[in-house]
Amino acid sequence: MQALEADNAAIKQQAEAAEAALAAARAEIAALREQAAADASEQRLAATQPVEAAPSATGANGNAFNPAISLVLDGQLAHHSLDPESYERSGFPLVGEGEPSAKGLSLGESEITLSANIDDKFYGQLTLAVESEDGEDGIGIEEAFVDTTALPDGMQLRFGRFFSNLGYLNSRHAHTDKFSDRPLAYQALLGNQYGDDGVQLRWVAPTDLFLEIGGEVFRGDSLPAGGAGRGGFGTRSLFAHLGGEFGSESEWLAGVSALDARAEGDELGFVGRARLLAFDGTWKWAPQGNFKDGGLTLRGEYLREHRDGDFFDETDPTLDQVWNGRRAGAYLEGVYRINRRWETGLRVDRLWADDDGPYASAFDPKRESIMLTWLNSEFSLLRLQFSHDRPNADDTDNVLNLQYQFNLGAHGAHKF
Repeated sequence: MQALEADNAAIKQQAEAAEAALAAARAEIAALREQAAADASEQRLAATQPVEAAPSATGANGNAFNPAISLVLDGQLAHHSLDPESYERSGFPLVGEGEPSAKGLSLGESEITLSANIDDKFYGQLTLAVESEDGEDGIGIEEAFVDTTALPDGMQLRFGRFFSNLGYLNSRHAHTDKFSDRPLAYQALLGNQYGDDGVQLRWVAPTDLFLEIGGEVFRGDSLPAGGAGRGGFGTRSLFAHLGGEFGSESEWLAGVSALDARAEGDELGFVGRARLLAFDGTWKWAPQGNFKDGGLTLRGEYLREHRDGDFFDETDPTLDQVWNGRRAGAYLEGVYRINRRWETGLRVDRLWADDDGPYASAFDPKRESIMLTWLNSEFSLLRLQFSHDRPNADDTDNVLNLQYQFNLGAHGAHKF
């Protein structure tokens, strides 16, 4: 009996302690509610008063300007069987950034991007390219543009400096490529990539099938234009892309683009009209449509250039002549995504030189490349690539390249 009474007393003490703890918790909650109400009242009062924000250490209000910041770090180790200094591509002089990669260790083109919505009607982006050339480090503006976000009926206007929507790869930054270098067609005909100061109008149809149509006008200072002809409106382009799904496991995209440029003396010594026609196609397949875990991507582009004008050689005027000819380039690549960590791919490049004119050649350059990529995540990768390059009839360049790439900060979704 005494033991039972002792147990009852202990239970009663535990119940009293629990009630006391519950009462204390209720009192604390009530106090927090009162404090929150007081803080809200002070905030409402402060909102009605003019307040001068204290400047930050950089002299700007951090809340007033808070863009997304992204950094892409890129570098490589390359071995060439042919000295890049003696590299010559038949029918296609090296222009822009279309030369082969540097031998040995080198820092590639790293990028710094700042982007943000400006207000309810505009979006802005600035991309700076950091690179080394001939031992000199430099920073250049790669893109600096504004997009409209509130135009009706699927219309969008872009103005500033940006990459043209020509073909497939041209509008995309190089770090999104599946190979460590651009195809020969881009290197030889566009100096790696065509970007300029201009304006773009683009319309996306409100349909289940993806359809975009647009046009661009550029200043015309970059290859294949030059000299900002036509009063600073030297290049014009039109483009159209169509795409959709094929069943539940496949997607496709096809496009056609045309670029018309006026050159007042470009890197090739050309004065006249250069027209470029581009066809592109992409097909993607993945089990259950899950492209992150595996699948196959096939992509190809064909670029054809027609030049109608005159060639001038500043060092030897006796070589000046009419240049009315056609050159072309194409590539086909297949990339197999093994799983989330590994992917491998093969790319075949071809160029067709002009049969006549200042850069006529009976030999058409060609190249085959195979790569293996390890992706630790969507933010970092290591890529091993081997290329067999025949730039001219006499030389062969076997290139082994180990590339690293790391993305820091904001990382938006890549295009299709």
